[in-house]
Amino acid sequence: MYWPLVGLCKTVEKEMEGYREVFSRETGFSHVSRYINGLLLSANKTLQGIYSQIVWPYGKKVSRRAMHESVFESAGWSRENLMQCHRQKVAPNYRGKGRTVISVDWTFSYHPYSQKIYGAKAGYDYVHRCKSRYQTVVTAAIANPHRVDGIGVEVQQPNYQKEELAYLKMTRQENYETMEQVRERLIELLHYYQHQQSYQKRTEMAIEIVKQIEVEGNYPQADYAFDQGVLTVELTSLIESAGKHWVSEIEKTRLVMWDGKWTQAQLVDEHLKQNYPDSFRHKKVHCRNDEIREIWAFSKVIRLRKYGRKRLTIIHEQADLSDSPRFLLTDAHHWDASRVFATWSFRWPVETFHQFAKQLVGFEDAQLRNEEAVKRHFCLSCVAQSVLQDASCGGQNSERFNFADVNEQTIGQRLYSLSREA
Repeated sequence: MYWPLVGLCKTVEKEMEGYREVFSRETGFSHVSRYINGLLLSANKTLQGIYSQIVWPYGKKVSRRAMHESVFESAGWSRENLMQCHRQKVAPNYRGKGRTVISVDWTFSYHPYSQKIYGAKAGYDYVHRCKSRYQTVVTAAIANPHRVDGIGVEVQQPNYQKEELAYLKMTRQENYETMEQVRERLIELLHYYQHQQSYQKRTEMAIEIVKQIEVEGNYPQADYAFDQGVLTVELTSLIESAGKHWVSEIEKTRLVMWDGKWTQAQLVDEHLKQNYPDSFRHKKVHCRNDEIREIWAFSKVIRLRKYGRKRLTIIHEQADLSDSPRFLLTDAHHWDASRVFATWSFRWPVETFHQFAKQLVGFEDAQLRNEEAVKRHFCLSCVAQSVLQDASCGGQNSERFNFADVNEQTIGQRLYSLSREA
């Protein structure tokens, strides 16, 4: 049994007013607000599940089809404008409130039982180490010590080039007897070429997201953190041209210039541990969320192929250096190892955003077949995630939340408050 949704929560209604300019139609804005309300409070976070819980005012009920059209198909609003407005709206939360870092990553949105959902393709899932069906979603999240918001999300188009090429090779003929056969074959070749040109790698999508963020200029003090899966020369050049710094993890097999020859980073670490263990300096680093971590770090400006001179920092978290090292790279030559590692600690909030969005606001619950509908759902999930963080808790303190900091309200408390409003 589900609680009925009678109107909008006051918090949701108040927060959605900041997005009113994106929508040209009042009806569309109302339906999107109901959808955001349902993503937060409905147990079934599909549009059908949300619609079934809504109690409409007498004489004002609309069809589920009308709500679906307003949320996923209407030309009365644009998801690009929505995300631009969203980035502008959350920006004040990151001004003068501690260090701010933007992290870029991707995640899988799983749909193992449907073959018709847009962007979902069967493939090997290296997270769970099995075959699965999922969408690949490239995301960007901004974080400070107290908060994390999703500010960029794009769905990767599935790559079927191997299958298409195999089909073209299998169906080729030496001679085509009629012009109609030639025409059909030419159309097939043009479709293959079109798909080849339109396909974007994850790294290319990450560059487009960062480019849009920097063009808008809402986060002038935010640096970047990401892992080796996103690291490219084009991305780092873009960040540096904006006057910002970045930190990325690199593979242990990455070649660096050491003693006049190209050497793998892991061999440099082995050489230092065996011959110069004192070069790893002990440091206590103040990371995100006031966490203090002890590390033993070696840091030096070196040269890499394609990237030029960058600062390499080798991190160990055991005093005897017996643990597996972490290799961090940054363009900031003047940073010490503590600042590099502290910045890298802000790379992980994007994972928190992924878990937050999937577990609380239905990031991977929608069963949608249309490209525009899928992308709109992900954008609205980002908005819902931020709305929940802006909710304030009222009423008396509860013993269930005594584990939390006295001055910090938990997500569970905020969601509980929204439920009471509903």
